[in-house]
Amino acid sequence: MKTPRNSANTTLILTGLLGLAAMGVSACSSPDSSVASPSGEAELRQSNGQTAPTDQSQDAAFDLADLPQQPVDALKTLEILALDGMEGRQTGTRGGERARIWLAQQLKARGLLFPSEGDVEGTVEGYEHRFSFSQRTGKKMNGVNLIARIPSRFETPNGPVMIVSAHFDHEGIRVKKGVEEIYNGADDNASGVAGVLAIADHFLANPPDHEVIIALFDAEEMRLQGAKAFLRDEVVDPERIVLNLNFDMISRNDDNEIYIAGSYHTPGLKTILAPVIDQAPVTIKYGHDDPKLGSNDWTNQSDHGPFHKKGIPFVYFGVEDHADYHQPTDVFATIPKDFFLRSIETVVMAAEQLDRELDEVASLN
Repeated sequence: MKTPRNSANTTLILTGLLGLAAMGVSACSSPDSSVASPSGEAELRQSNGQTAPTDQSQDAAFDLADLPQQPVDALKTLEILALDGMEGRQTGTRGGERARIWLAQQLKARGLLFPSEGDVEGTVEGYEHRFSFSQRTGKKMNGVNLIARIPSRFETPNGPVMIVSAHFDHEGIRVKKGVEEIYNGADDNASGVAGVLAIADHFLANPPDHEVIIALFDAEEMRLQGAKAFLRDEVVDPERIVLNLNFDMISRNDDNEIYIAGSYHTPGLKTILAPVIDQAPVTIKYGHDDPKLGSNDWTNQSDHGPFHKKGIPFVYFGVEDHADYHQPTDVFATIPKDFFLRSIETVVMAAEQLDRELDEVASLN
């Protein structure tokens, strides 16, 4: 998330979720190409225009090869992405590269397919969609989205597509009074990435009615650059995209509440999502999508924003802000296990319902 919103607090810790013992990985064949190695990691870390010296003792203790190479559950995904060794996952840094490499390995281990169309600019190789952008200062930056595909069980060519997305980047390492602080981004947005991969696991075991694109966007914290580039480069034909289901901060709330934004712009979504509202293990509230709310309007505050500007309906899941939002205290230990597990169950239910009714969603636009 980029823009401050409202607040709600929690404290607890996490342990396991959503075992993958019987995942139907055979639903999609494994890609042939290999995942990039970490050998090209940067030697320096960047932080808001500053370069922080590398802590060699920490570097020696962190090795991507020590992380699980086989698919892990949602809880473990969150924990790994929020490790200090991921250095806050800022775009263009070693930590961001580490997160991308590990996530690409997770996509491959699941047997997810590469995107198979678009790439009019030659920007896609394997799962990686590479893009460039300029910061407000004029500095040129490079980012890398990770994109994968789960085909429709009906094998319908050029049919409607649902994009399921979350950003994997965060704020990196900042230096205050000469001291480095890692902004781990557990809730923002390791939690959302965990939700996307949980949905991928669900659809691998239960093939969807429509094609599903798994999109892990980079550079959200730099004004939604990854989502903008995805649409600009037409990695998927925009005419086929019926809906963006986006997650950003889905793991922390004291009141067992999560918000859905998007229905203000596409009111018919409420009818489609009614079964989820009735059965979800968390309390779902609609809101934060009315322009009259000013800074509390989340319509353009995460990666669903560029889809909305293209006229593509979106459903966004997110909690209100808490005391650790965009702070170095947004760490794994502060995530409430029970709420996170219920939240994951809820977004999987929503993805299943939206896939089932995607033709109806298309008629709303």
